[in-house]
Amino acid sequence: MKDKEKDPLENVRAFLKGFFGAFKQNSTEYLEFELRELENVFALTLMGAFVGIPSPPTTLVIRVLPHMTRELYVMQRRAVDMDDVLGELAGMFEIT
Repeated sequence: MKDKEKDPLENVRAFLKGFFGAFKQNSTEYLEFELRELENVFALTLMGAFVGIPSPPTTLVIRVLPHMTRELYVMQRRAVDMDDVLGELAGMFEIT
């Protein structure tokens, strides 16, 4: 009997919560992808001297290097996954 006495707006609230939750999840995935790409670009910019690309002075790179553990990990992972960047982007934006 308590189910019949349930607040009629409860279902609407649950629907809206799920609806907006999906948008939050997509937004979070986009931001995480952008963060990974920016970390990758930052690491490539600092490490560009090793492949001949003009970059900041080497002394600055050496000072920052101990704090770049995550960026180096992301750069290494992106190098492994580089074969299908467009596929990853298309999957993220649901382009078929």
